[in-house]
Amino acid sequence: MREDSFEFYSVAFLGIILGRYFLVAGLTYWVFYSSGGAERMPARSPSWQTIRHDIRLSAIAAVVFAIAAALILSTYSAGLTRLYSDPHTYGLWYLGASYGAALVLQDTYFYFTHRLFHHPKLFAWMHQGHHRSRYPTPWTSFAFDPLEALVQALFLVGLVFVLPLHFITMIAVLTTMTVWAVLNHLGPDHLPALFPHHWLGQWVIGPAHHSIHHLKYNVHYGLYFTFWDRLLGTQDSGYTQALNSFSLEE
Repeated sequence: MREDSFEFYSVAFLGIILGRYFLVAGLTYWVFYSSGGAERMPARSPSWQTIRHDIRLSAIAAVVFAIAAALILSTYSAGLTRLYSDPHTYGLWYLGASYGAALVLQDTYFYFTHRLFHHPKLFAWMHQGHHRSRYPTPWTSFAFDPLEALVQALFLVGLVFVLPLHFITMIAVLTTMTVWAVLNHLGPDHLPALFPHHWLGQWVIGPAHHSIHHLKYNVHYGLYFTFWDRLLGTQDSGYTQALNSFSLEE
């Protein structure tokens, strides 16, 4: 197996993605659920059978993401993508600007595809596996059904053909996606109560916001930001009222 072959890239990325998942999700679970955090666990937390299901789905999704990453690197080697390695190509300012643009585009893509997955004709095929955890844990963060994993992987594959991205920026986006997904699936009781009520917490998605999605299904579809939920009426009214009442008390 050549070191620049698609097969080598696929195997290497599979190892990296699985290692990243077990490291970040496992460490977060240990800190918040196992290491002195048991008293803060929700009364109806997932069983170990459900957690094993999440890990199994995440491993399958990792295969899909690894193939997508191998495709990106293979097409880069062929000079077909807009990935670049010299940070001065577009200027240092562009590193931050492209990072922000990538997050906004990914959040938009995720919102609309996620909402589509909840259509009754698609839910069982595309998204039901993720919602097996009604009370999610960090292990739920990448528990995607194979077809959902494919759709989400296609975003990054398409992005590198459209938006010029430095490799550091691409790594930053992937790291943000991993950390954010894990934090969003912590459950509502594992970050300070101030977070969702802070001005920044009202515009970015955290565990309290996403936990409502796992309970109600028809609200809170975003990945990073609450913008689309607010604009298109899928922000839970109870969540909004709680934020407003907290602000008034302050």
